[in-house]
Amino acid sequence: MSRLLPLPVVVPLLGAALTLLLAARPRIQRLVSVLCLGGTLTVALLLLVQAYRHGPVVLAVGGWPAPVGIVLVADQLAALMLVVSSAVTLCVLLYSIGQGRSETGETTPVVIFHPTYLVLSAGVSNAFLAGDLFNLFVGFEILLAASFVLITLGGTETRIRTGSTYVVVSILSSMLFLAGVGLVYAATGTLNLAQLAQRLDDLPGGVRLTLELMLLLAFAIKAAVFPLSAWLPDSYPTAPAPVTAVFAGLLTKVGVYAIIRTETLLFPGGQADALLMVVAGLTMVVGILGAVAQSDMKRLFSFTLVSHIGYMIFGVALSTVAGLSGAIFYVVHHITIQTTLFLVAGLVEERAGSTDLRRLGGLARVAPLLGVLFFVPAMNLAGVPPFSGFLGKLGLLQAGVEAGGPLPWVLVGAGTLTSLLTLYVASRVWNIAFWRSPRLATAEPAVRLPSLMVGATMGLVAFGLALTVLAGPLFDVTADAAADLRSRTPYVRAVLPGGAP
Repeated sequence: MSRLLPLPVVVPLLGAALTLLLAARPRIQRLVSVLCLGGTLTVALLLLVQAYRHGPVVLAVGGWPAPVGIVLVADQLAALMLVVSSAVTLCVLLYSIGQGRSETGETTPVVIFHPTYLVLSAGVSNAFLAGDLFNLFVGFEILLAASFVLITLGGTETRIRTGSTYVVVSILSSMLFLAGVGLVYAATGTLNLAQLAQRLDDLPGGVRLTLELMLLLAFAIKAAVFPLSAWLPDSYPTAPAPVTAVFAGLLTKVGVYAIIRTETLLFPGGQADALLMVVAGLTMVVGILGAVAQSDMKRLFSFTLVSHIGYMIFGVALSTVAGLSGAIFYVVHHITIQTTLFLVAGLVEERAGSTDLRRLGGLARVAPLLGVLFFVPAMNLAGVPPFSGFLGKLGLLQAGVEAGGPLPWVLVGAGTLTSLLTLYVASRVWNIAFWRSPRLATAEPAVRLPSLMVGATMGLVAFGLALTVLAGPLFDVTADAAADLRSRTPYVRAVLPGGAP
Protein backbone atom coordinates (compact mmCIF):
# COMPACT_ATOMS: atom_id res chain seq x y z
CA MET A 1 0.00 0.00 0.00
CA SER A 2 2.93 2.37 0.61
CA ARG A 3 3.62 2.38 -3.12
CA LEU A 4 0.39 4.34 -3.60
CA LEU A 5 1.66 7.26 -1.50
CA PRO A 6 3.42 9.21 -4.29
CA LEU A 7 0.44 8.96 -6.65
CA PRO A 8 -1.63 11.89 -5.27
CA VAL A 9 1.39 14.08 -6.01
CA VAL A 10 2.85 12.46 -9.12
CA VAL A 11 -0.39 11.82 -11.05
CA PRO A 12 -1.58 15.47 -11.02
CA LEU A 13 1.91 16.68 -11.96
CA LEU A 14 2.08 14.29 -14.91
CA GLY A 15 -1.47 15.28 -15.79
CA ALA A 16 -0.46 18.95 -15.72
CA ALA A 17 2.32 18.30 -18.22
CA LEU A 18 0.00 16.29 -20.45
CA THR A 19 -2.83 18.84 -20.38
CA LEU A 20 -0.36 21.57 -21.32
CA LEU A 21 0.66 19.53 -24.37
CA LEU A 22 -3.04 19.02 -25.16
CA ALA A 23 -3.84 22.74 -25.13
CA ALA A 24 -5.20 22.51 -28.68
CA ARG A 25 -7.43 19.55 -27.78
CA PRO A 26 -9.75 20.93 -25.07
CA ARG A 27 -12.03 17.88 -24.85
CA ILE A 28 -9.13 15.50 -24.24
CA GLN A 29 -7.54 18.04 -21.92
CA ARG A 30 -10.67 18.13 -19.77
CA LEU A 31 -10.91 14.33 -19.78
CA VAL A 32 -7.30 13.97 -18.63
CA SER A 33 -7.87 16.43 -15.79
CA VAL A 34 -10.97 14.62 -14.57
CA LEU A 35 -9.25 11.21 -14.77
CA CYS A 36 -6.23 12.48 -12.81
CA LEU A 37 -8.30 13.89 -9.97
CA GLY A 38 -10.64 10.89 -10.00
CA GLY A 39 -7.63 8.61 -9.66
CA THR A 40 -6.27 10.76 -6.83
CA LEU A 41 -9.57 10.46 -4.97
CA THR A 42 -9.54 6.67 -5.38
CA VAL A 43 -5.99 6.42 -4.01
CA ALA A 44 -6.89 8.71 -1.11
CA LEU A 45 -9.81 6.49 -0.12
CA LEU A 46 -7.58 3.41 -0.15
CA LEU A 47 -5.00 5.17 2.02
CA LEU A 48 -7.67 6.26 4.51
CA VAL A 49 -8.94 2.70 4.88
CA GLN A 50 -5.40 1.41 5.34
CA ALA A 51 -4.47 4.11 7.89
CA TYR A 52 -7.67 3.56 9.87
CA ARG A 53 -7.26 -0.23 10.03
CA HIS A 54 -3.50 -0.68 10.27
CA GLY A 55 -1.93 2.64 11.24
CA PRO A 56 0.17 5.18 9.32
CA VAL A 57 1.35 4.31 5.81
CA VAL A 58 4.97 5.34 5.23
CA LEU A 59 7.15 5.47 2.12
CA ALA A 60 10.86 6.32 2.06
CA VAL A 61 11.29 8.12 -1.26
CA GLY A 62 14.17 6.74 -3.31
CA GLY A 63 14.75 3.96 -0.81
CA TRP A 64 16.56 6.28 1.61
CA PRO A 65 15.15 5.52 5.07
CA ALA A 66 14.20 8.21 7.57
CA PRO A 67 15.61 10.38 8.95
CA VAL A 68 18.16 10.65 6.13
CA GLY A 69 15.73 10.55 3.21
CA ILE A 70 12.42 12.15 2.39
CA VAL A 71 9.38 10.28 3.71
CA LEU A 72 5.74 10.49 2.78
CA VAL A 73 3.35 9.65 5.62
CA ALA A 74 -0.40 9.05 5.52
CA ASP A 75 -1.80 8.72 9.01
CA GLN A 76 -5.53 9.08 9.64
CA LEU A 77 -5.39 12.88 9.67
CA ALA A 78 -3.41 13.19 6.44
CA ALA A 79 -5.46 10.53 4.65
CA LEU A 80 -8.76 12.11 5.72
CA MET A 81 -7.62 15.54 4.52
CA LEU A 82 -6.49 13.95 1.27
CA VAL A 83 -9.90 12.35 0.68
CA VAL A 84 -11.85 15.55 1.32
CA SER A 85 -9.49 17.75 -0.71
CA SER A 86 -9.55 15.31 -3.64
CA ALA A 87 -13.35 15.17 -3.64
CA VAL A 88 -13.63 18.95 -3.50
CA THR A 89 -11.05 19.60 -6.23
CA LEU A 90 -12.80 17.10 -8.50
CA CYS A 91 -16.21 18.74 -8.02
CA VAL A 92 -14.77 22.21 -8.58
CA LEU A 93 -13.02 21.00 -11.73
CA LEU A 94 -16.34 19.72 -13.12
CA TYR A 95 -17.93 23.05 -12.21
CA SER A 96 -15.19 24.97 -14.01
CA ILE A 97 -15.62 22.81 -17.11
CA GLY A 98 -19.32 23.70 -17.16
CA GLN A 99 -18.55 27.37 -16.68
CA GLY A 100 -15.91 27.35 -19.42
CA ARG A 101 -18.35 25.84 -21.90
CA SER A 102 -21.02 28.41 -21.12
CA GLU A 103 -18.64 31.36 -21.43
CA THR A 104 -16.26 30.46 -24.22
CA GLY A 105 -17.85 27.69 -26.19
CA GLU A 106 -17.24 24.00 -26.62
CA THR A 107 -14.08 24.21 -28.74
CA THR A 108 -12.17 27.02 -27.06
CA PRO A 109 -8.98 25.65 -25.42
CA VAL A 110 -8.32 26.42 -21.77
CA VAL A 111 -4.56 26.60 -22.09
CA ILE A 112 -3.56 27.61 -18.56
CA PHE A 113 -6.34 26.65 -16.17
CA HIS A 114 -6.17 22.85 -16.29
CA PRO A 115 -2.38 22.44 -15.96
CA THR A 116 -2.22 25.02 -13.19
CA TYR A 117 -5.18 23.53 -11.35
CA LEU A 118 -3.56 20.10 -11.38
CA VAL A 119 -0.30 21.57 -10.05
CA LEU A 120 -2.33 23.15 -7.24
CA SER A 121 -3.85 19.75 -6.42
CA ALA A 122 -0.38 18.16 -6.35
CA GLY A 123 0.88 20.83 -3.96
CA VAL A 124 -2.03 20.33 -1.58
CA SER A 125 -1.48 16.56 -1.59
CA ASN A 126 2.26 16.95 -1.01
CA ALA A 127 1.62 19.23 1.98
CA PHE A 128 -0.72 16.69 3.57
CA LEU A 129 1.67 13.77 3.01
CA ALA A 130 4.92 15.51 3.92
CA GLY A 131 6.93 13.75 6.62
CA ASP A 132 9.47 16.51 7.12
CA LEU A 133 9.31 20.29 7.51
CA PHE A 134 11.15 21.13 4.30
CA ASN A 135 8.91 18.91 2.18
CA LEU A 136 5.93 20.62 3.84
CA PHE A 137 7.47 23.92 2.73
CA VAL A 138 7.85 22.55 -0.80
CA GLY A 139 4.18 21.53 -0.81
CA PHE A 140 3.17 25.05 0.21
CA GLU A 141 5.32 26.58 -2.51
CA ILE A 142 3.92 24.30 -5.22
CA LEU A 143 0.33 25.20 -4.38
CA LEU A 144 1.19 28.89 -3.93
CA ALA A 145 2.94 29.11 -7.31
CA ALA A 146 -0.16 27.65 -8.95
CA SER A 147 -2.45 29.92 -6.96
CA PHE A 148 -0.58 33.02 -8.17
CA VAL A 149 -1.57 32.10 -11.72
CA LEU A 150 -5.15 31.12 -10.89
CA ILE A 151 -6.00 34.21 -8.86
CA THR A 152 -5.00 36.50 -11.74
CA LEU A 153 -6.66 34.53 -14.55
CA GLY A 154 -8.04 36.90 -17.16
CA GLY A 155 -5.57 39.63 -16.30
CA THR A 156 -8.19 42.25 -15.39
CA GLU A 157 -7.10 45.32 -13.47
CA THR A 158 -9.00 44.26 -10.33
CA ARG A 159 -7.59 40.75 -10.34
CA ILE A 160 -4.04 41.96 -10.88
CA ARG A 161 -4.36 44.50 -8.06
CA THR A 162 -5.85 42.14 -5.49
CA GLY A 163 -3.69 39.29 -6.74
CA SER A 164 -0.60 41.40 -6.07
CA THR A 165 -1.62 41.74 -2.43
CA TYR A 166 -2.13 38.00 -2.22
CA VAL A 167 1.30 37.33 -3.77
CA VAL A 168 3.09 39.71 -1.38
CA VAL A 169 1.42 38.22 1.70
CA SER A 170 2.08 34.67 0.52
CA ILE A 171 5.76 35.37 -0.13
CA LEU A 172 6.08 36.98 3.30
CA SER A 173 4.57 33.94 5.01
CA SER A 174 6.82 31.64 2.98
CA MET A 175 9.89 33.62 4.02
CA LEU A 176 8.87 33.31 7.67
CA PHE A 177 8.26 29.58 7.21
CA LEU A 178 11.65 29.08 5.56
CA ALA A 179 13.37 31.06 8.31
CA GLY A 180 11.58 28.88 10.86
CA VAL A 181 12.74 25.74 9.05
CA GLY A 182 16.32 27.00 9.16
CA LEU A 183 16.12 27.78 12.87
CA VAL A 184 14.64 24.36 13.62
CA TYR A 185 17.44 22.66 11.71
CA ALA A 186 20.07 24.78 13.44
CA ALA A 187 18.66 23.84 16.84
CA THR A 188 18.06 20.12 16.25
CA GLY A 189 20.08 18.99 13.23
CA THR A 190 17.06 17.42 11.53
CA LEU A 191 13.83 18.32 9.74
CA ASN A 192 12.16 14.92 9.88
CA LEU A 193 8.93 15.40 11.83
CA ALA A 194 9.17 12.11 13.73
CA GLN A 195 12.76 12.79 14.76
CA LEU A 196 11.90 16.37 15.67
CA ALA A 197 9.22 15.00 18.01
CA GLN A 198 12.05 13.37 19.94
CA ARG A 199 14.71 16.07 19.76
CA LEU A 200 12.64 19.19 20.41
CA ASP A 201 11.77 17.90 23.88
CA ASP A 202 15.46 18.19 24.84
CA LEU A 203 15.74 21.88 23.95
CA PRO A 204 15.47 24.67 26.55
CA GLY A 205 11.92 25.93 27.01
CA GLY A 206 12.68 29.39 25.63
CA VAL A 207 14.19 27.99 22.43
CA ARG A 208 11.24 25.65 21.90
CA LEU A 209 8.78 28.50 22.39
CA THR A 210 10.65 30.70 19.92
CA LEU A 211 10.61 27.98 17.26
CA GLU A 212 6.93 27.27 17.93
CA LEU A 213 5.93 30.93 17.60
CA MET A 214 7.98 31.32 14.41
CA LEU A 215 6.18 28.44 12.72
CA LEU A 216 2.80 29.50 14.14
CA LEU A 217 3.23 32.98 12.69
CA ALA A 218 3.93 31.59 9.22
CA PHE A 219 1.03 29.14 9.35
CA ALA A 220 -1.37 31.69 10.85
CA ILE A 221 -0.86 33.96 7.84
CA LYS A 222 -1.58 31.07 5.49
CA ALA A 223 -4.64 30.03 7.53
CA ALA A 224 -5.95 33.63 7.71
CA VAL A 225 -6.06 33.77 11.50
CA PHE A 226 -6.88 37.21 12.93
CA PRO A 227 -5.12 39.67 12.96
CA LEU A 228 -3.25 38.21 9.97
CA SER A 229 -6.38 37.73 7.85
CA ALA A 230 -7.02 41.19 6.34
CA TRP A 231 -5.64 40.10 2.96
CA LEU A 232 -8.23 37.37 2.35
CA PRO A 233 -11.56 39.23 1.92
CA ASP A 234 -9.95 41.54 -0.65
CA SER A 235 -8.14 38.83 -2.61
CA TYR A 236 -10.52 35.88 -2.95
CA PRO A 237 -13.78 37.48 -4.23
CA THR A 238 -12.24 38.91 -7.41
CA ALA A 239 -11.02 35.57 -8.79
CA PRO A 240 -13.18 33.37 -11.06
CA ALA A 241 -15.85 31.42 -9.13
CA PRO A 242 -14.12 27.99 -9.31
CA VAL A 243 -10.82 29.50 -8.20
CA THR A 244 -12.41 31.36 -5.30
CA ALA A 245 -14.24 28.20 -4.25
CA VAL A 246 -11.17 25.95 -4.18
CA PHE A 247 -9.08 28.63 -2.48
CA ALA A 248 -11.72 29.14 0.20
CA GLY A 249 -12.18 25.44 0.75
CA LEU A 250 -8.57 24.24 0.70
CA LEU A 251 -5.77 26.78 0.88
CA THR A 252 -6.51 28.13 4.34
CA LYS A 253 -7.13 24.58 5.59
CA VAL A 254 -3.63 23.54 4.55
CA GLY A 255 -2.44 26.21 6.98
CA VAL A 256 -4.77 24.85 9.65
CA TYR A 257 -3.49 21.33 8.96
CA ALA A 258 0.10 22.54 9.44
CA ILE A 259 -0.88 24.10 12.78
CA ILE A 260 -2.54 20.86 13.93
CA ARG A 261 0.43 18.76 12.83
CA THR A 262 3.14 20.89 14.43
CA GLU A 263 1.25 21.71 17.62
CA THR A 264 0.53 18.04 18.35
CA LEU A 265 3.65 16.31 17.03
CA LEU A 266 6.39 18.88 17.63
CA PHE A 267 5.13 21.14 20.42
CA PRO A 268 2.71 19.14 22.58
CA GLY A 269 3.43 20.99 25.81
CA GLY A 270 0.70 23.58 25.33
CA GLN A 271 2.99 26.60 25.78
CA ALA A 272 1.07 28.62 23.19
CA ASP A 273 -2.43 27.40 24.08
CA ALA A 274 -3.50 30.64 25.80
CA LEU A 275 -2.34 32.69 22.81
CA LEU A 276 -4.14 30.38 20.41
CA MET A 277 -7.37 30.67 22.41
CA VAL A 278 -7.23 34.45 22.32
CA VAL A 279 -6.65 34.62 18.55
CA ALA A 280 -9.30 31.92 18.00
CA GLY A 281 -11.90 33.98 19.81
CA LEU A 282 -10.92 37.19 18.00
CA THR A 283 -10.93 35.38 14.64
CA MET A 284 -14.46 34.10 15.23
CA VAL A 285 -15.97 37.37 16.44
CA VAL A 286 -14.15 39.89 14.24
CA GLY A 287 -14.66 37.73 11.15
CA ILE A 288 -18.38 37.34 11.60
CA LEU A 289 -18.85 41.04 12.41
CA GLY A 290 -17.12 41.77 9.12
CA ALA A 291 -19.60 39.46 7.38
CA VAL A 292 -22.54 41.30 8.94
CA ALA A 293 -21.37 44.54 7.32
CA GLN A 294 -21.10 43.16 3.76
CA SER A 295 -23.51 43.68 0.87
CA ASP A 296 -21.82 41.35 -1.63
CA MET A 297 -22.22 37.58 -1.37
CA LYS A 298 -18.59 36.76 -2.19
CA ARG A 299 -17.15 39.22 0.32
CA LEU A 300 -19.67 38.07 2.93
CA PHE A 301 -18.65 34.45 2.44
CA SER A 302 -14.98 35.49 2.62
CA PHE A 303 -15.55 36.96 6.07
CA THR A 304 -17.45 33.86 7.26
CA LEU A 305 -14.49 31.83 5.98
CA VAL A 306 -12.15 33.81 8.23
CA SER A 307 -14.56 33.63 11.16
CA HIS A 308 -14.95 29.87 11.14
CA ILE A 309 -11.20 29.29 11.05
CA GLY A 310 -11.46 30.35 14.68
CA TYR A 311 -13.44 27.22 15.56
CA MET A 312 -10.61 25.02 14.31
CA ILE A 313 -7.93 26.96 16.21
CA PHE A 314 -10.13 26.74 19.31
CA GLY A 315 -10.12 22.93 19.09
CA VAL A 316 -6.34 22.85 18.67
CA ALA A 317 -5.79 25.24 21.60
CA LEU A 318 -7.71 23.00 23.99
CA SER A 319 -4.95 20.37 23.69
CA THR A 320 -7.38 17.54 24.42
CA VAL A 321 -8.47 14.55 22.39
CA ALA A 322 -12.05 15.85 22.32
CA GLY A 323 -10.92 19.29 21.17
CA LEU A 324 -8.68 17.90 18.43
CA SER A 325 -11.40 15.52 17.28
CA GLY A 326 -13.87 18.38 17.03
CA ALA A 327 -11.34 20.53 15.17
CA ILE A 328 -10.62 17.80 12.60
CA PHE A 329 -14.34 17.15 12.10
CA TYR A 330 -14.93 20.87 11.64
CA VAL A 331 -12.13 21.15 9.08
CA VAL A 332 -13.77 18.40 7.01
CA HIS A 333 -17.18 20.07 7.34
CA HIS A 334 -15.91 23.55 6.53
CA ILE A 335 -13.90 22.54 3.46
CA THR A 336 -17.07 21.08 1.96
CA ILE A 337 -19.59 23.73 2.97
CA GLN A 338 -17.51 26.83 2.29
CA THR A 339 -16.57 25.54 -1.16
CA THR A 340 -20.23 24.84 -1.88
CA LEU A 341 -21.32 28.34 -0.92
CA PHE A 342 -18.78 29.95 -3.23
CA LEU A 343 -19.93 27.69 -6.07
CA VAL A 344 -23.50 28.82 -5.36
CA ALA A 345 -22.31 32.43 -5.49
CA GLY A 346 -20.89 31.65 -8.92
CA LEU A 347 -24.28 30.26 -10.02
CA VAL A 348 -26.01 33.39 -8.72
CA GLU A 349 -23.58 35.52 -10.74
CA GLU A 350 -24.20 33.32 -13.79
CA ARG A 351 -27.98 33.69 -13.42
CA ALA A 352 -28.27 37.31 -12.31
CA GLY A 353 -25.02 38.82 -13.51
CA SER A 354 -24.07 40.03 -10.04
CA THR A 355 -23.52 38.92 -6.45
CA ASP A 356 -24.35 42.38 -5.06
CA LEU A 357 -27.27 41.90 -2.69
CA ARG A 358 -28.60 45.35 -3.58
CA ARG A 359 -29.24 44.14 -7.13
CA LEU A 360 -30.68 40.73 -6.29
CA GLY A 361 -34.10 39.48 -5.29
CA GLY A 362 -36.66 36.80 -6.05
CA LEU A 363 -34.14 34.11 -6.94
CA ALA A 364 -36.14 31.47 -5.07
CA ARG A 365 -39.05 32.19 -7.40
CA VAL A 366 -37.21 32.40 -10.72
CA ALA A 367 -34.62 29.69 -9.89
CA PRO A 368 -35.99 27.45 -7.11
CA LEU A 369 -33.23 24.84 -7.47
CA LEU A 370 -30.66 27.56 -6.92
CA GLY A 371 -32.54 28.53 -3.77
CA VAL A 372 -32.27 24.99 -2.44
CA LEU A 373 -28.58 24.79 -3.32
CA PHE A 374 -27.97 27.92 -1.23
CA PHE A 375 -30.31 27.21 1.66
CA VAL A 376 -28.96 23.78 2.62
CA PRO A 377 -25.25 24.65 2.94
CA ALA A 378 -26.06 28.07 4.43
CA MET A 379 -28.03 26.48 7.26
CA ASN A 380 -25.28 23.89 7.60
CA LEU A 381 -22.66 26.60 7.99
CA ALA A 382 -24.81 28.36 10.58
CA GLY A 383 -24.98 25.20 12.66
CA VAL A 384 -28.70 24.51 12.42
CA PRO A 385 -29.58 20.99 13.70
CA PRO A 386 -29.17 18.30 12.54
CA PHE A 387 -26.53 19.32 9.99
CA SER A 388 -22.83 18.55 10.33
CA GLY A 389 -22.13 22.17 11.19
CA PHE A 390 -24.24 21.81 14.32
CA LEU A 391 -22.56 18.53 15.24
CA GLY A 392 -19.06 19.94 14.72
CA LYS A 393 -19.78 23.07 16.76
CA LEU A 394 -21.43 20.99 19.48
CA GLY A 395 -18.36 18.74 19.72
CA LEU A 396 -16.07 21.76 20.04
CA LEU A 397 -18.25 23.52 22.61
CA GLN A 398 -18.56 20.34 24.68
CA ALA A 399 -14.78 19.97 24.59
CA GLY A 400 -14.46 23.56 25.79
CA VAL A 401 -16.87 22.96 28.67
CA GLU A 402 -15.01 19.78 29.65
CA ALA A 403 -11.68 21.61 29.61
CA GLY A 404 -12.98 24.24 32.02
CA GLY A 405 -11.19 27.44 32.95
CA PRO A 406 -11.87 31.09 32.08
CA LEU A 407 -10.50 31.11 28.53
CA PRO A 408 -12.30 27.95 27.33
CA TRP A 409 -15.57 29.32 28.73
CA VAL A 410 -15.02 32.64 26.95
CA LEU A 411 -14.38 30.69 23.74
CA VAL A 412 -17.59 28.70 24.26
CA GLY A 413 -19.47 31.99 24.46
CA ALA A 414 -17.66 33.40 21.42
CA GLY A 415 -18.41 30.24 19.44
CA THR A 416 -22.10 30.42 20.33
CA LEU A 417 -22.29 34.10 19.39
CA THR A 418 -20.50 33.45 16.10
CA SER A 419 -22.92 30.66 15.25
CA LEU A 420 -25.92 32.91 15.91
CA LEU A 421 -24.46 35.74 13.83
CA THR A 422 -23.69 33.26 11.04
CA LEU A 423 -27.35 32.28 11.08
CA TYR A 424 -28.23 35.98 10.90
CA VAL A 425 -26.04 36.67 7.83
CA ALA A 426 -27.23 33.49 6.09
CA SER A 427 -30.86 34.47 6.74
CA ARG A 428 -30.15 37.99 5.52
CA VAL A 429 -28.75 36.70 2.22
CA TRP A 430 -31.74 34.39 1.87
CA ASN A 431 -34.29 37.13 2.60
CA ILE A 432 -32.69 39.69 0.29
CA ALA A 433 -31.38 37.64 -2.65
CA PHE A 434 -33.89 34.81 -2.72
CA TRP A 435 -37.09 35.79 -0.92
CA ARG A 436 -37.88 39.46 -1.62
CA SER A 437 -39.45 40.63 -4.87
CA PRO A 438 -37.20 40.43 -7.94
CA ARG A 439 -34.82 43.32 -8.65
CA LEU A 440 -33.40 44.47 -11.97
CA ALA A 441 -30.71 41.78 -12.19
CA THR A 442 -33.04 38.86 -11.54
CA ALA A 443 -35.97 40.28 -13.48
CA GLU A 444 -34.07 40.04 -16.76
CA PRO A 445 -34.82 37.13 -19.12
CA ALA A 446 -33.95 33.78 -17.58
CA VAL A 447 -30.44 32.47 -18.17
CA ARG A 448 -30.19 28.71 -18.31
CA LEU A 449 -27.59 27.55 -15.82
CA PRO A 450 -25.09 25.05 -17.28
CA SER A 451 -26.04 21.56 -16.16
CA LEU A 452 -22.47 20.62 -15.27
CA MET A 453 -22.12 23.63 -12.96
CA VAL A 454 -25.39 22.79 -11.25
CA GLY A 455 -24.54 19.08 -11.06
CA ALA A 456 -21.15 19.71 -9.48
CA THR A 457 -22.73 22.02 -6.90
CA MET A 458 -25.43 19.44 -6.18
CA GLY A 459 -22.69 16.86 -5.68
CA LEU A 460 -21.02 18.98 -3.00
CA VAL A 461 -24.37 19.71 -1.34
CA ALA A 462 -24.98 15.95 -1.23
CA PHE A 463 -21.48 15.43 0.17
CA GLY A 464 -22.24 17.93 2.91
CA LEU A 465 -25.45 16.07 3.75
CA ALA A 466 -23.51 12.80 3.75
CA LEU A 467 -21.27 14.23 6.46
CA THR A 468 -24.42 14.62 8.56
CA VAL A 469 -25.68 11.11 7.87
CA LEU A 470 -22.24 9.58 8.46
CA ALA A 471 -21.32 11.84 11.38
CA GLY A 472 -21.03 8.89 13.77
CA PRO A 473 -18.42 6.96 11.76
CA LEU A 474 -16.66 10.22 10.87
CA PHE A 475 -16.40 11.16 14.54
CA ASP A 476 -14.92 7.70 15.19
CA VAL A 477 -12.22 8.42 12.61
CA THR A 478 -11.52 11.91 13.94
CA ALA A 479 -11.41 10.64 17.54
CA ASP A 480 -8.90 7.93 16.58
CA ALA A 481 -6.87 10.46 14.63
CA ALA A 482 -6.91 12.87 17.58
CA ALA A 483 -5.84 10.14 20.00
CA ASP A 484 -2.92 9.21 17.73
CA LEU A 485 -1.94 12.86 17.41
CA ARG A 486 -1.95 13.34 21.16
CA SER A 487 0.09 10.20 21.85
CA ARG A 488 2.54 10.80 18.94
CA THR A 489 3.77 7.20 19.33
CA PRO A 490 2.04 5.63 16.29
CA TYR A 491 3.45 8.30 13.96
CA VAL A 492 6.99 8.17 15.36
CA ARG A 493 7.14 4.35 15.39
CA ALA A 494 5.84 4.12 11.83
CA VAL A 495 8.42 6.56 10.50
CA LEU A 496 11.32 5.51 12.75
CA PRO A 497 10.79 1.83 13.49
CA GLY A 498 14.31 1.63 14.90
CA GLY A 499 13.69 4.56 17.22
CA ALA A 500 16.40 6.85 15.80
CA PRO A 501 17.28 9.57 18.30
